[in-house]
Parts: sequence; structure tokens; C-alpha cells
Amino acid sequence: MINLGPFKLKNNLLLAPMVGVCDVPFREICDKHGAGLTFGEMVPCEKAEREKERHLLRQTNPKIQGPKIIQIAGSDPGAMSNAALYNEKLGADAIDINMGCPAKKVLKKAAGSSLLRDTKLVEQILHKVASSVSIPVTLKIRTGWCQNSRNGVEIAQIAEDCGIQLLTVHGRTRADRFMGHAEYDTIASIKESVNIPIIANGDIDSPEKAKAVIEYTKADGLMLGRAAQGRPWIFNEIDHFLKTGSLITPISLSTLHETIRVHISKLHKFYGDRRGPLYARKHATQYFKPYNASTNFLKTFNSKTEPLEQLDLIDALFAESENSFFYERREELAA
Repeated sequence: MINLGPFKLKNNLLLAPMVGVCDVPFREICDKHGAGLTFGEMVPCEKAEREKERHLLRQTNPKIQGPKIIQIAGSDPGAMSNAALYNEKLGADAIDINMGCPAKKVLKKAAGSSLLRDTKLVEQILHKVASSVSIPVTLKIRTGWCQNSRNGVEIAQIAEDCGIQLLTVHGRTRADRFMGHAEYDTIASIKESVNIPIIANGDIDSPEKAKAVIEYTKADGLMLGRAAQGRPWIFNEIDHFLKTGSLITPISLSTLHETIRVHISKLHKFYGDRRGPLYARKHATQYFKPYNASTNFLKTFNSKTEPLEQLDLIDALFAESENSFFYERREELAA
């Protein structure tokens, strides 16, 4: 198992810090369904930005078993250090530095994956942050800026020298964004070049794929992002497969009902009666979109503006014992 400071993770499966997805409710749900570590959404390092309401919500500590880790983004070493200290005071157990985000609005601030083009600045930021806090500091990167500039090994060695305690590598360059397929050769090379734990990330969407990536890269763990949306139990599925070599019994309708209901209820409570139903829409879409009959259900669900109305609609759907809704999956998602 992976150790992060004083914490021993329950397994080597991590939830990625997806902006707009990995809020406190979703992190708590994924923790319950087997994630060994859940990352908070990316927070800008600038004081004026991180103290805005939406970013303060991202810095709220979830009720989870594992360590509470917040991801920060920026390009100024001093501001990044201050953001790390700020979150340490808020109760974060670890700080993750974002050098992997390919979004244009992040790149415009010379942050995220744009930093991979400036190894000197990378070193300054990592050293400044790691030396300013007493909690573990981790890092997330891509394999490089573009196909002709895969400098992941160099960045990893800098990170280790600066005191970074865990490194996650997404198997694409910034230029790739989320197109094409993740490549794992660079991750394997990084694993061979350093002694800190390496986490492989990118296109891991099944227990079989998870095992193949672990075996190919020799990575210490895996990070899942999009594959966990609408399927948080994938962590339990992968954990079971890695430990036993067999697939776990598929999730039951009763457990599916409970998971969705608890998640939606958490969203209502966390964001309030007005905004909660709005945030619930995108998560409900992820849960129900694999089913052929989801279009009409989601249209009705999204029209509900009261928390109880949404919960009643979910309960009614699952109460129909002979309902064919859950037995007719879209062909592209049925395998």
C-alpha cells in the first residue's frame, strides 16, 4: 500500500481532481465505494480567487477515511506557497500541485501543463511549496507539452529532488488534451527513473484495463477520472479484481438506488435547496445515461427544482419492480 506522510492508504486507487465534478459529495461517495484517496477540485493560488465562495466550497474538507488533499494551481512560487499554507491551516492533510491541466483558461495564466515547458520554474515552485508546509506535497503532470517534448522523466526527477512525495502522470501531452489514447511508455520510464510512488492516469475504465496498466508500467497506483462519473463503485470493482483476479458481483439495483439517492441528497445539503437541484442534474445524467429510457426520465428530473421532488422521482423509478428501465442499456455502453 502507498504511504502519504502519516497516512497509509487503504488501496492504490485514486480519484482525479476533476473540476466541476469532484466536490465534497462526490468525494465522499467515491471514498465509500473504495477510492483510497480522493483529490479536491483545483483551486487557484491567488488570494482573491481562492477566497471566492465557489473556491471556498472546494476547500471544504469532506468526511472521508483517507487523507484530505487539495489541489492548487498557479505559476508564481510565492503565491503557490501561500495557497499551500492557507489550505494547511484549513485542515488539509496534503497539497497537490497541478501541472497537468490542459484547459486554455489555465494555460493563459501560464499554469497547469504549460509549466512543463519551463523546468526551472517547475523546480522553483516545487521547492518553495514543499519547503513551506509541514504536510506532504504531491504533483500531477502530463508526459510533456507535446509529442516532441515528452520531458516527464526530467520533471519527475526534479520533483523527487524537491521533496515531492507522490507523482501522478496522465499518459497524454498537453497538445493531446483528451484526444486519442493515453500512452504508458513514458509512465513506465518515469517509474524506472525515480523512487517516489508513481500513479498512472488516463483511459483506465475497467478492472481489466487497470490490471494491464499496472503490469505494463509497474506503477504504484492508478488514478481514475471520467470512468468514475456515474460509476463510483468502479473503485471497488478494480480493487477486488486486482486482489483476486476475478470480477466482483455487479452492483444490485438496491445498492444503485441507495448510492444515487445518498449522492443526490448530499448535493442538496452541501449546496442548499436552491442550487443543490441544479448540481444534481449533471450527476444524475451520469448515473442514468447508460440506459435507453434515460432521455425522458432525465428531462423530467431536470425540470424539478425542489430537492424532495428529485428524490421522490428517483424513488418512484426504482419502486417499479418490473421496470425495464434498468435492463435496456445503450448498445455502446452495454459491454
